[in-house]
Amino acid sequence: MTPMQPWHAVYALRTKFFQLKIPVFIALLLITNYLPAQKVDSIAFHLYTDSLKKGTHNYINVDGKLDNGKWRPLSSKEISFSTTAGAFEGNDLVLSENFKPEWVEITASLKSNAAQVIKTRVWIKKIPDPDRLPTVDEIMNKKPDSTKRSKRNKN
Repeated sequence: MTPMQPWHAVYALRTKFFQLKIPVFIALLLITNYLPAQKVDSIAFHLYTDSLKKGTHNYINVDGKLDNGKWRPLSSKEISFSTTAGAFEGNDLVLSENFKPEWVEITASLKSNAAQVIKTRVWIKKIPDPDRLPTVDEIMNKKPDSTKRSKRNKN
């Protein structure tokens, strides 16, 4: 029996590795199909703002608390959204520029468990955004407003 060349040994090991790798991969794939998925115990609004803007997409964040205690953001794939005004595009609530009501009520329900429903009322921003923001120099050189009392002068 002649000794194997080094590259023959490497080739033989590589072939055995791939012969083992494919069945292990298939077994793992089959096992993951039968593992229980994390279930959502409850849902909650975690809004990024206290008011909604007219004429823009307002992202409505709904998080799900999993049965292991961790929170996970949910999308419109898992949540059904409805509102008293405007229209949803995914998780975004779109309000027209000429929107008149002072607030909207948003309802979110879990698609996998329709009994889990939450509602919130969100106010509409009334003050328009400024056309131009002040520069750093304007902010730094601004003199204090004489009509406001200083915390030091409470006389």
